[in-house]
Amino acid sequence: MLRYLSVLPLLASSMMGADEPVIYDEAKVPSYTLPDPLRFENGEPVKTSADWPKRRAELLGLFEAHVYGKTPVGRPAGMHFEPRKKIDSFLGGKATLEEIRIHFREGDDGPFVDVLLIKPAKPAVGGAPAFVGVNFTGNHGVHPSTEITLSTAWMRESNEPEKKGQVIDHRSTEASRGNQASRWPLAMIVDAGCALATFYYGDIDPDFDDGFENGIHALFGKPGPAEWGSIGAWAWGASRVMDYLETDPAIDSKKVAVMGHSRLGKTALWAGAQDERFAMVISNNSGCGGAALSRRRFGERVGRINTSFPHWFADTFHQYNENEAALPVDQHQLIALIAPRLVYVASAVEDEWADPRGEFLSAVHAGPVYELLGKKGLGVKEMPELNAAVGESIRYHIRSGKHDVTDYDWEQYLKAIAGL
Repeated sequence: MLRYLSVLPLLASSMMGADEPVIYDEAKVPSYTLPDPLRFENGEPVKTSADWPKRRAELLGLFEAHVYGKTPVGRPAGMHFEPRKKIDSFLGGKATLEEIRIHFREGDDGPFVDVLLIKPAKPAVGGAPAFVGVNFTGNHGVHPSTEITLSTAWMRESNEPEKKGQVIDHRSTEASRGNQASRWPLAMIVDAGCALATFYYGDIDPDFDDGFENGIHALFGKPGPAEWGSIGAWAWGASRVMDYLETDPAIDSKKVAVMGHSRLGKTALWAGAQDERFAMVISNNSGCGGAALSRRRFGERVGRINTSFPHWFADTFHQYNENEAALPVDQHQLIALIAPRLVYVASAVEDEWADPRGEFLSAVHAGPVYELLGKKGLGVKEMPELNAAVGESIRYHIRSGKHDVTDYDWEQYLKAIAGL
């Protein structure tokens, strides 16, 4: 029998149906309890750090079965790397640029992902720490340089969901170069002695509901109800990029962070929960299905996200639409799966849709697992002031501004990775 950890003082309200307005008022958040990350499903407590691997495996299985779906393990047979471009003088000579295509089967005619790797021209002895960053608009979107190959993959025109059967196959144009450069401050990253390996999420799985006929799923067969959706696929792609970084002597593969924003923040958390090679995991404004507690039902909710984006999660997750209290897990346990590694949860004060308080509370309630493993978590119970980062092995900030990735965010991530 599953036991629960009570959550302190929240005003109770009745359960709200799908036709109820979005909750943006803390007084309307329903009372809830959270499943305890340190109690086995049979009710027995996790007493020592030696018990944690068993509980971790149990939790991972629950997230696979009920939220993200089970992902194929490891790299597929025939996967290989194809270096496609190298520029030794990039960003005014302070960096090198490389493009690598990762093929997922023998030959060159199957599915692949293109990786853009920007490294300091003179990496530190032992290699540079690196970020695996998942991008929304193609590798050419991270910087306006024409030296970066223009993606020919499918692109979404906007982040708004498109109806099944009405998806327009957008393609990149020269005008799209650098269209999200503000989210990827390459000079700042390189000046800090770090590298960035970024890939376009649509290379792994185009972001629309097509029954998984495109993208990497086709290599493994159509997923079953409790198998990976698009978030699982994008997370799997991040691990394949990590496979490549382990072969590059200019990268310190023991100091690699996986980072994503919004739906790709959800992706980063799931990638980091599964793949313990990532020394640091960054959730930037990830919200529902990411860092935010589902049971709070604040902002975007499980039913809304599954209706708008039915391909993101496992089909089994849909049974919790307007039924969050029945979930056997909640997102603080996802963060706990990253322990004892460094996890950074970031919110934005104007991004109520992503429930900043719910993201913070997930970080708080993951803390006991870190403490069991001899690490320090946030060290605070109340949300910090704006633009004031807190925590140690679990870190958090809420910054001024909207749903985005800013220089302030990157300044904190670079400080964090420097401490690895």
